[in-house]
Amino acid sequence: MKRIVASVGLVTVGISGVSAYSPGLVGPDATKTWSVSATLRGFYDDNYAYGYSNQQERDSFGFNIAPSVQFNLPLEQTYLGLRYLYSGKYYEDRSSDAWDHSHQVDLQFNHAFSERYSVELSDTFVVAQEPELLDNGVPYRTEGDNIRNRARLVGNAQLTRLLGVQLGYNNVYWNYDQDRIVTGPGGVFQRASLSGLLDRVEHLIVGNLRWQALPETTALVGYNLGLTHYTGDQQIAWVGATPVMSEDRDNISHYIYAGVNHAFLRNASASLKLGATQIDYDNDRINQDKWIPYVDVSANYGYARGGNVQIGFVHSFYATDVIAPFAGRITGSQESSTVYGLISHQITPKLVAIANVRYQDSTFDGGLYGDQSDQFFSAGINLTYQINRFLSCEAGYNFDRLNSDIPGRSYDRNRVYIGVTASY
Repeated sequence: MKRIVASVGLVTVGISGVSAYSPGLVGPDATKTWSVSATLRGFYDDNYAYGYSNQQERDSFGFNIAPSVQFNLPLEQTYLGLRYLYSGKYYEDRSSDAWDHSHQVDLQFNHAFSERYSVELSDTFVVAQEPELLDNGVPYRTEGDNIRNRARLVGNAQLTRLLGVQLGYNNVYWNYDQDRIVTGPGGVFQRASLSGLLDRVEHLIVGNLRWQALPETTALVGYNLGLTHYTGDQQIAWVGATPVMSEDRDNISHYIYAGVNHAFLRNASASLKLGATQIDYDNDRINQDKWIPYVDVSANYGYARGGNVQIGFVHSFYATDVIAPFAGRITGSQESSTVYGLISHQITPKLVAIANVRYQDSTFDGGLYGDQSDQFFSAGINLTYQINRFLSCEAGYNFDRLNSDIPGRSYDRNRVYIGVTASY
């Protein structure tokens, strides 16, 4: 039973956390009851302000301080993990407000009632400015103490030897610091705040029916119900003479899919889900209901000891900071296709290389830029050398590029860093 809990007790790293530039990339070490670490990095960022031209780009040297503490409690049928990470980045180019501060708290709880029944709970709370930490639909750094909380509860039941069911609930909450509406003469509305555009709560109810077709193959059918409620309670646009409010973007989504999980080898597996998503907006006057494909494909291959490859593709819809009213409609969301990959390779017993790549093509739904798109590409590489059990050093490079059909939105960004980490 203890092996059951330990196998699901480790906190995995999501694709949004792969960037080697961000602190806390390695999951908690479940072999220790508690541990602490501190990282000091020096870096150079050639476009920390996300400028889209040579005149607007700002570059800076700086340093990053990132301490963390984590706690693990593995029991016979239960695992509890808790981690806190702080990151402080200093930019020498800024004459004022030179520091960026971010905080992240991770909670993981798993309990196996028996061989057939288990429950998993996870929560990640983030206060940050960088888009890769907020995972939010805004491709830019955002000033202020912006909050994102992601919670997940999943129950697994093996009803018979071949038939199982999975029920879950996901909740994501966003709250932006920037809540000031831009107005013109006479207090006339001109531009929405990020809080008005993107403050929201997303609920997702998940139901999967699983059938063990073969010892190495599991087939599934599923239905998800999504509820998105925008909480900014502000005006975000005009459509003719009618004001558009934050809640006019509220929507209900229905995901219907079938899939299969297959283990090719003990160290190679793949997962596939194919289906469709219906997006039903509360305000049909300015949004258009639609059906889109739903695809989620991933594969994992451990090709050697210390060597692992992950690849995947996801097609779904997400929130966007673009509103752009036109011809009686607004931009309600963006339909996105994302390809990602991660490789970890142990070059020597003490030297590990991690490389990641991600490409996302997003098409805006409705409004002035309807059917136009953003293409975002990011890649990074990190080399870590373990000097001894308490001390390691690292170096890395990250590249980001946004190509947008919207004027003044594109940018590219290069970051290099070198650092040292002490842990106990």
